[in-house]
Amino acid sequence: MTTIKDIFRDFGPEYIQRFGDHMPADHYKIIDAIINCRSGHYGASIYQCTQCGKNHVVYRCCGNRHCPNCQHHKSRQWLQTQLDRQLPGHHFMITFTVPEKLRRFIRSHQRLGYAAMFAASSQTIKKLATDPKYIGADMPGFFGVLHTWGRQMPYHPHIHYIVPGGALSKTDGKWYCSRIDFYLPVKAMSKIFRAKFRDFIKASGLYAQVDSDVWNQNWIVNCQAVGAGQHSLKYLAPYVFKVAISNSRIVKVQDRSVFFKYRKPKSNRWRIMSLDVIEFMRRFLQHVLPTGFMKVRYYGFLHPGCSVPLEKVAALIELAF
Repeated sequence: MTTIKDIFRDFGPEYIQRFGDHMPADHYKIIDAIINCRSGHYGASIYQCTQCGKNHVVYRCCGNRHCPNCQHHKSRQWLQTQLDRQLPGHHFMITFTVPEKLRRFIRSHQRLGYAAMFAASSQTIKKLATDPKYIGADMPGFFGVLHTWGRQMPYHPHIHYIVPGGALSKTDGKWYCSRIDFYLPVKAMSKIFRAKFRDFIKASGLYAQVDSDVWNQNWIVNCQAVGAGQHSLKYLAPYVFKVAISNSRIVKVQDRSVFFKYRKPKSNRWRIMSLDVIEFMRRFLQHVLPTGFMKVRYYGFLHPGCSVPLEKVAALIELAF
């Protein structure tokens, strides 16, 4: 089976030779990490069988968060942690997406663009949650996960939030429930998200670099009821530590083309797509996040630093039902 490591080992030097003068330093690091992962470059561990006494050598992985070999166990650990913190009651998944014409700007200013997306979207949820027409409480709790890819590896930055259905009031200490099938209006979220993102970019001094048409477009926000929340957590868990494409989706490399599987939305049928190997690597690398950037963020009473214990929030939710 052909792997991403095989592709970067065989064609990575050519890619660097062609684009090295313009490549971010992070891209050099991930190419090197993928090529050397579990090769002995990072050392090895020796385990001895207690029954037969035979030694087994296991080469250490690179640990890079963009390496497809290193993330599965982290995904399982994260999921278990979130399930242990799962609150009772209904939940929602809210997704914030930016217009296509804005993607080039964000890709060129990733640290700024992703930070603006998190700030604008989280502030949107907090602002509307205080409105008594919807919830009427000032401390919602939620966490968001940044994704940057689609199924064919295009650049498509968006944030998924998991939100318990209600909010805590700092004024009276009570839990205010949302409707089971409705959390916040998507049209209002879209307008506020756009305005707050625009203000963030203006403050950065880069407003003139953004195509002015994006401020006249409708920004897509989706809000979906997901029941108890376990299903949405299990959906998100693989993506928290997942890279743009897994080894299992790669079919073959033939005549400098990479053939890989993908599914269209709302379809279970696998389709095959081919890309020139250099274009495949370019698409993969455009999803490498800036060093140290946190792609999972927690807000309100779900933030680790919140003064209100989750056990108390859970008890208040139980009382509200």
